[in-house]
Amino acid sequence: MRSPDRRVALVVTAVGGVAFAVLAAVLVPWHPVPGGMPAPVPASSVLTDEQIRRAEDYAALARAWGWSSLAVSLVVACVLGFSSWGRRIVARLPGWWWVRVVLAVVVVALVGRLATLPFAVLARRHALDYGLTTQDWSGFARDVAISFGVSLVVTSVLLVVLVGCARRWPRAWPAVAGAVLGGFVLVASFGYPIVVEPLFNSFSSLPDGDLRTKVFALADREGVPIDDVLVADASRRTTTLNAYVSGFGDTRRVVLYDNLVEDVPEDETLSVVAHELAHAKHDDVLTGSLLGAAGAVFGVGLLALLVGAVGERRGVRMRDPEVVPLVLALVAIGTLLSAPVQNGISRHIETRADVEALEATHAPGAFEAVQRQLMLRSLADPTPPAWSQFWFGSHPTGLTRIAIARQLAEK
Repeated sequence: MRSPDRRVALVVTAVGGVAFAVLAAVLVPWHPVPGGMPAPVPASSVLTDEQIRRAEDYAALARAWGWSSLAVSLVVACVLGFSSWGRRIVARLPGWWWVRVVLAVVVVALVGRLATLPFAVLARRHALDYGLTTQDWSGFARDVAISFGVSLVVTSVLLVVLVGCARRWPRAWPAVAGAVLGGFVLVASFGYPIVVEPLFNSFSSLPDGDLRTKVFALADREGVPIDDVLVADASRRTTTLNAYVSGFGDTRRVVLYDNLVEDVPEDETLSVVAHELAHAKHDDVLTGSLLGAAGAVFGVGLLALLVGAVGERRGVRMRDPEVVPLVLALVAIGTLLSAPVQNGISRHIETRADVEALEATHAPGAFEAVQRQLMLRSLADPTPPAWSQFWFGSHPTGLTRIAIARQLAEK
């Protein structure tokens, strides 16, 4: 990489990093629990010995399949990215440069998917053995195919943008690509609920009745304007319970799993709804999107530096389609290394939503009961390894969430 490119890359990296740090400092609730974060309650105070054993047995093997899949995917990405194999494969692909970029993405992604597919099958068989899924194998295959297709489209677009910017603006491409990809993160987050979610689930309005009336009354008390609450047909795929908020602005939606609505007592469902309304109240999806956009700018700058340091010694420049395996390998490594930061921020945001749900409903008993149900239905390990929770845990553990409820109930 010539010196002007390096200077641009350094500036882009610095701008993205500073923007991320400032946004995180301003928008993330770093001290969400009044009185400080409590220690998790003992598992035996919530679950029976048999329930604890069953959850630990399920989680241990589920983690093994998940970590094995992650390790294999990283090995495949690194072998193709850092050896000559990936470059030689891409060099043989036909077509214009952008066609070769897309084909390179397809080849690398397909190799990685085929290498990790056995672990996905084993994980699903494990979930079937424990009764966590109700979906047949054809439905599973359909979901895998759709997920792979969506990933291919998104990754191909991003790589075409990166390589295209490098070809059009050889020296300033990190700045241009960083701005474009940062904007793409915001647009994708905005459009996700209406473009991607319908590919996996059907949605209907929460039926008229007592629950709907109470949900809208709760939203009104919390100052959260909502037009509707949607119910997803999740029970055709899973027995676990969930709810979420996605999108922002005109695409924001509050979604409840149908089995949450149908199988859980009303006061417990309202506790979950209050948690999601807290996310909506604080525009947490937008916060995550802004942080993601800043992270994308930082990542593009860092990618430019690494491709310059690693790629050109191997005869690969950012403007060449042959760079695709290297970029995908670097992104895979970067995604893993950045996981503690992303998940640490997520845990703080989720904790604030828990606190506000407890304050809005004044029902710690219902909160604790539904957290217990969530643990039982998902067979979540009540006491996961500390390093695993630090690295991969996007939510506080169920025992920590119950500890928060008990601490606030004592005040």
